[in-house]
Amino acid sequence: MKDLRKQLEENILIADGAIGTLLYAHGVDQCFEAFNLSKPNEVLQVHRSYIEAGADIIQTNTYGANYIKLARFGLEEQVHQINVKAVQLAKQAANENTFVLGTIGGIRGVQKLVTSKKEITRSFKEQLFTLLLEGIDGILLETYYDLEELKTALKIVRKETDLPIITNVSMHEPGILENGTLLTDAFYQLEELGADVAGINCRLGPHHMIESLESVPLLEKAYLSAFPNASLPAYENGKLVYSEQTDYFKQCAKKFRDQGVRLIGGCCGTTPEHIKALKTGIKGLLPITNKEVRENPLIITQSDPQLENHQPTLLDKVKERHTVIVELDAPKHLEIDEFLEGVKQLDKAGVDAITLADNSLATPRISNLAMAIKMKELNIGVKPLIHLTCRDRNLIGLQAHLMGLHTLDFHDILAITGDPTRIGGFPGASSVFDVTSFELIRLIKQCNTGLSFSGASLRKKTNFQVAAAFNPNVANLEKAVKRMEKKIEHGADYFLTQPIFNHEQIIALYRETKHLKTPVFIGIMPLVSHKNAEFLHHEVPGMKLSDEVRARMQAQVSRNDAIQEGIQIAKELIDTAINYFNGIYLITPFMNYQITTELTKYIIKVKNEKKILH
Repeated sequence: MKDLRKQLEENILIADGAIGTLLYAHGVDQCFEAFNLSKPNEVLQVHRSYIEAGADIIQTNTYGANYIKLARFGLEEQVHQINVKAVQLAKQAANENTFVLGTIGGIRGVQKLVTSKKEITRSFKEQLFTLLLEGIDGILLETYYDLEELKTALKIVRKETDLPIITNVSMHEPGILENGTLLTDAFYQLEELGADVAGINCRLGPHHMIESLESVPLLEKAYLSAFPNASLPAYENGKLVYSEQTDYFKQCAKKFRDQGVRLIGGCCGTTPEHIKALKTGIKGLLPITNKEVRENPLIITQSDPQLENHQPTLLDKVKERHTVIVELDAPKHLEIDEFLEGVKQLDKAGVDAITLADNSLATPRISNLAMAIKMKELNIGVKPLIHLTCRDRNLIGLQAHLMGLHTLDFHDILAITGDPTRIGGFPGASSVFDVTSFELIRLIKQCNTGLSFSGASLRKKTNFQVAAAFNPNVANLEKAVKRMEKKIEHGADYFLTQPIFNHEQIIALYRETKHLKTPVFIGIMPLVSHKNAEFLHHEVPGMKLSDEVRARMQAQVSRNDAIQEGIQIAKELIDTAINYFNGIYLITPFMNYQITTELTKYIIKVKNEKKILH
């Protein structure tokens, strides 16, 4: 009987390379795992080509054959069939000396998605049990950027089987995982949970994998593995293209062995020629049993003395007294004098912060960062609270933008999803949405620990206070509060609500949120006309006006009467909100900052009167 553990104890083994790379010619939008059913002969030929190249181990074509990933192609009901056929094809290709590993890929990356841990676990178990029942020689868990997800998967597998388990993490930066865990520490944790092999795959080529392994000692109860990409990919004619310099892999094979690696394979871009080169490169070499470990010079941990932190300010204010935040939209044109005058007047009125929207309603405005800089140049006390949407920037842009905000000494952010582009001035524009608002909050807070999105050191800690949006204008308020609690778990420091136009709704919100310690700013938007009220009620997502408010606005004859009635309605709502919440969020209508200035003065007057009474 074949014994994979015994073979690893005595030899350096070679695994196969990328399966998807060889099936890529059929189109990038294809589900390669579905080929087990639709193109079985081609999958079979891929396995055979790797065995002919010298692979001791092949993996089933099941990397993404789980319910969650197959659902993207409408194939979620074929999990069982796809995995069964995958094992059958691999075993058909294998010879008496070939080990067949059942592969289960990671689901989470930097983009954690909204998929819950419970859903991931259920999906994972369904795939695992199918692979185990078909008779395999071991399990390969690969491309796990999220260490907690991998540890969860490993615990499940180890509980269900005594077969060998290979666990491969993936890194964005050499030597460190995206949550800041050092590679060595991650391996220790995997070893302790029962992994037979702990290693790296994907994202990095041989150079950076070898560099990462230089700081990793030999493990006591597990072996090391490495499955590098062929190279960094180039983008040519709409396709990702990898290096075909297989001689380089031959040179790197010995270097991997010198770092203590017992299992070497390939990931993205690798072909049978790369595997043949690895096999040639280790010919005649025995595994090492002793190793000199070097400190990785690229790693600066979050405990580095250069890392800085500062004390929050806006949150301190809201804990001490009633705090006022005003939204003043940046102009849609290049004339900014009126905006700056509004900022000055709001500052004089006593506003604590002015929020700057990030192209609200998907309509382009002057960059809110530019307007924040202009505010700063005024040398006034009011702080800019900068909105940051998931819509307009990918992960690269979000990371760069946050580093820029920190560098310019802006630390207050409202993290939101952002209105979809189809409702804005350029409906044909693309929405990015690399992450949800939940994940954006989490990633911003990760920067506060001194770590970038990829887990690399920022060499300093940011000090972002992160606000989150909350929409109370829903049928099920209890369910909406659950979303609020989830945002708190991700790191939200306080909330700004959508405008509320109903006293009972403010009280209901208090009852549902009074168990939370996180401050809530009640959104108040003064109305300026009946048309304005009807538009907000019927056409703007997340806004609902009471029948009473709409009737009161309809009853006004002149524009001035309508504005005054809108201010009066806002004051009445403020009176209610102040009794239950410490924060008020005023939304300025149509650059009418005179209205929000008046309301700010009213809030300060009311709170001072309450102080005297107490």
